[in-house]
Amino acid sequence: MRIESRIDTSSEEFRANMAHNRGLAAELRTRQNKARFERPARDIDRLTRQNKLFVRDRLNLLLDPDTPFLELSTLAANMEYDGEVPGAGNVIGIGIIAGREVMIHADDASVKGGAWYPLTIKKMVRALDIAIENRLPVVHLCDSAGGFLPLQADLFADKYYAGRLFRNQAILSKRRIPQVAIVLGHCTAGGAYIPALSEYNVIVRGTGAIFLGGPPLVKAATGEEVTVDELGGADVHTRISGTADYPADTEQQAIAIARDIVAQFRRPDKLRIERLPPAPPYYDPEELYGIVPRDIKVQFDMREVIARIVDGSRFHEYQPAYGTTLVCGYAHIWGYQVGILANNGVLFNDSSLKAAHFMQLCNQHCVPMIFLQNITGYMVGRDYEHRGITKDGAKMIMAVAGSEVPKITVMVNGSFGAGNYGMAGRAFDSRFLFAWPQHQISVMGAEQAANVLADIKIRQLQRHGQTLTPEQVAAIREPILEEYRRQSSAYYSTSEIWDDGILDPVDTRNALGLALSAALNAEIDRPHYGVFRM
Repeated sequence: MRIESRIDTSSEEFRANMAHNRGLAAELRTRQNKARFERPARDIDRLTRQNKLFVRDRLNLLLDPDTPFLELSTLAANMEYDGEVPGAGNVIGIGIIAGREVMIHADDASVKGGAWYPLTIKKMVRALDIAIENRLPVVHLCDSAGGFLPLQADLFADKYYAGRLFRNQAILSKRRIPQVAIVLGHCTAGGAYIPALSEYNVIVRGTGAIFLGGPPLVKAATGEEVTVDELGGADVHTRISGTADYPADTEQQAIAIARDIVAQFRRPDKLRIERLPPAPPYYDPEELYGIVPRDIKVQFDMREVIARIVDGSRFHEYQPAYGTTLVCGYAHIWGYQVGILANNGVLFNDSSLKAAHFMQLCNQHCVPMIFLQNITGYMVGRDYEHRGITKDGAKMIMAVAGSEVPKITVMVNGSFGAGNYGMAGRAFDSRFLFAWPQHQISVMGAEQAANVLADIKIRQLQRHGQTLTPEQVAAIREPILEEYRRQSSAYYSTSEIWDDGILDPVDTRNALGLALSAALNAEIDRPHYGVFRM
């Protein structure tokens, strides 16, 4: 059944929202363009002198022409390292090579020589996690100066630091998911294991090199004097050590060889789920800008969002009269049937139970789930605790954690408290998690948190006999509020890689279609749940 929109596109409120959200989308595109392309001239000149291509030019050669590229975490690290490591120094995303869906990891040597910062590692680990979960072959474009040593304590030893990269590479190989490394620059120390752990690798003569320690380290450790090529160049590894498979004279030739290798990979049989011929939404996706309010505290009907994302704006709503603060139902996106869970207010007992039941239905019938988050949390208060809101919220969390069908989450607006968990937040293994520019995320809203923290401070001072003026209270509260706002913003969230990237709302349908296609490379197990507290 087609959703009947109740939006008045001629209203003053709609037009004001439209102007505001278009402004946010324009800011997003400006930030993305800067992270992707703007580099100091000295860094581009250095690449030219080294006879190397810019990472974006390498991607253009690697990907099939006129095919989509789902770039992930474009703005990673945008609020870290004084803003000097755009994209966390690498590019990851899902693209098409020789007709195959492939995860791509590309070092960006125009950023600090491709050095790995802590967030660079986190982004690479996430890319390989996605490859494992969705059985995607991986192509690595290797050109890195190695780990950024001043921050080595934050990238080397712990479970999800650099060692996890190589662990993930080994797991991919164990599961017969192939990898190709194209060695375009130096692969030093730990970085040497990227090509060594790949099933195939190609190395460029003159610029590519693989070694555990470069010439200066060898000189310091053993006194041996050796050139880069003598130590780990293309001829050494393709003729003597066997660490590399194919030499190439240029980057263009190396990328062409890699494309030919990928062309030999078996095309996977996609998981078969219910499909229909794709159809565009009946309502214009551009209207999303006018639907989402300027103030995050203002509620809106998530059906209006669903109507501008799904095929034909058709939606079969499940239990429309029960648990009305959560909208559940079935729809198709680019032809794929999905189950959608979308917040229409705070989660009460009935909406939590409805969510848990609907998730079990989706798992029972092999329907991927889309979570559209705009959640303030679960309802609090004596009456609701007496009714068992905590145990009903736990049922919802148990259901989402035990789900085996692909889950994809979109942070449309707010995401606060345990509602983040019940609605498939980052900790609950969504295959992909995207955000919109106005998204905010934190344990509670900024003003609530600032009031709580300021109140604690004020009480402490009062216990010591101090009486505060309104100006002194404001002086305590405002810095807390400002810091909370900064840390709950979409740009901070994506900087920390709590999501897989910020989307312009009008691009959401296409991103979901690509993510669903990638997710269907993997089989779906039968669901296994823990104990539901009754």
